[in-house]
Amino acid sequence: MFKSYCAAAVAAVLFSACTPSSKQTTNPTPESVSKQTAVATASSESQRVNAFFERVFEESVARYPEYLTSLGRKERADEWNDLSEAYANESMQLTKQQLVELKAFDRNKLDPGTVLSYDLLVQSMENDIADNKWRLYNYPINQMFGRHSGVVSLLINQHSINSVQDAENYITRLEGVPKLFKQLITNIEARTAANIIPPKFVFPHVIRDSNNIIKGAPFDDGEPSALLADLTKKLQTLSEKEGSQLTDENKTRLLDAAILALNTAVKPAYEKLVAHLTELETKATTDDGVWKWKNGETFYNVALKRTTTTDLTAAQIHEIGLKEVARIHDEMRVIKDKVNFEGDLQAFMQFMRDDDQFYYPNTDEGKARYLREATALIDDMKLKLDGMFITQPKADLNVKAVEAFREQSAGKAFYQRPSEDGTRPGLYYANLYDMKAMPTYQMEALAYHEGIPGHHMQLAIQQELQDVPKFRKFGGYTAYIEGWGLYSEYLPKEFGAYQDPYSDFGRLAMELWRACRLVVDTGIHAKKWTREQGIAYYTENTPNAVSDGVKMVERHIVMPSQATAYKIGMLKILELRTMAKTKLGDKFDIREYHDEILKYGPLPLNIVETKVNDWIATKLAI
Repeated sequence: MFKSYCAAAVAAVLFSACTPSSKQTTNPTPESVSKQTAVATASSESQRVNAFFERVFEESVARYPEYLTSLGRKERADEWNDLSEAYANESMQLTKQQLVELKAFDRNKLDPGTVLSYDLLVQSMENDIADNKWRLYNYPINQMFGRHSGVVSLLINQHSINSVQDAENYITRLEGVPKLFKQLITNIEARTAANIIPPKFVFPHVIRDSNNIIKGAPFDDGEPSALLADLTKKLQTLSEKEGSQLTDENKTRLLDAAILALNTAVKPAYEKLVAHLTELETKATTDDGVWKWKNGETFYNVALKRTTTTDLTAAQIHEIGLKEVARIHDEMRVIKDKVNFEGDLQAFMQFMRDDDQFYYPNTDEGKARYLREATALIDDMKLKLDGMFITQPKADLNVKAVEAFREQSAGKAFYQRPSEDGTRPGLYYANLYDMKAMPTYQMEALAYHEGIPGHHMQLAIQQELQDVPKFRKFGGYTAYIEGWGLYSEYLPKEFGAYQDPYSDFGRLAMELWRACRLVVDTGIHAKKWTREQGIAYYTENTPNAVSDGVKMVERHIVMPSQATAYKIGMLKILELRTMAKTKLGDKFDIREYHDEILKYGPLPLNIVETKVNDWIATKLAI
């Protein structure tokens, strides 16, 4: 759309330049000729740069078969990503080369939309190059994510089977797991040599999850394993499609090949990984913060800057967290008094944590009820979107329980975006392993955050944007994305949600959780808090289950800075909204404000502020 708009603009300029009108002379002034030339030049240069953006995106994603699959594409669908150091170095050289090419364009000749994309891509590439020195400063396998679970998750949730070739690609990927895991172990060894070893608590999680993947048929006499069950189901679905080319003979052949690959490739690969992790566990310590790494303090400051897209220091973020915790506690006391609870806030939190009325049973029926009611909440919210938004997503959204093979270590809830073309819907994952960690009073806020108007609303709209390059349609800034998610928990309250005071308490409890994250993340990585101190802070200051606190602290430890994004992003979105309402008065329309936040896709928070200020100025000038 953007390129066609530019072409139309050029045509309009040329046409008006040679057509007389009552407001024109047949001999244009030098000034008008100069202006027309500048517009045409900007259009031409912008088209060239936008073509370059598309080339860069395609060159980049073509290097990562797993990302191609996540987009819903079929290219290289029989391969895994190359994890070798040599390939990583090639990718870095490609980024450096692309940056040189990008800077060769004349930024001064670009239209405003292309300038924004240009600046964002330059910043992204420069950050990637600068951060390459920290390439080992992470845990490639941990309880939150990693190849051990990522292999299975991609095959089950993203590798679709719509043809015999798709099934053969699936099997080839099974056969490729040993090579992938060999590279993974090499990467783990490189970090071990740099004394970057996951903390002790990580190992039982990842070893258990890895062993779970090779349980069941064909690995033993149990029920079909997750992978065999998935492939069998997909082949059956394919065979039932009208006009399917999958014969019974082919189906048998494919299943036999898959069973062979599972036994001779997948199982040995996981056994080697488990053996390596078991040995590495003997070297692990309980010093959890990144301060223990060489130059760990510097790394953490960079991580905070990248995550929040601000210059806030660890000390400032810690202080913001403490103030927000105190404010939310005060709002909770109002609800405590409203429901006539006798006792202080700590006692009320204990009541909310322990009383059975707030939990569904840890049974198949209880879990099914949770999923059913979460879906109903999202369906009801869809009916209210017209009052909140002008632009709405086309892609559908499904609610799903986290799979059994990873539910013990996975987070409370998360979202998986739709395929590139929107045919594969977005997924809101609810972790129902421990129903005591999923209180019903938090169900509303959780559904709004992960589904609508939260992540699905923002990410689906982002992918459906027609006037931005692909690197922006599929990229992101954590503070923007998670800030929007947390803002989306609050927004429905203004449109009639949270009528039950306990649900409103649940909303506050989830906001409180994110405020505590500011305190604990900086506490662990900058103030040298222990894992136990972090767990105690969550337990003493929130109504959440202790198991929630354990998982959250363990997440802080393996994903330094990430959890600070939510509250920092939300506070900025609310701050800008308040400013806009104050300046615009009767001209303020919340639907237009939301469009202004969403229509560019994810942006650094300072750029979001610039865009909102420009929108306000335009509205005031009308």
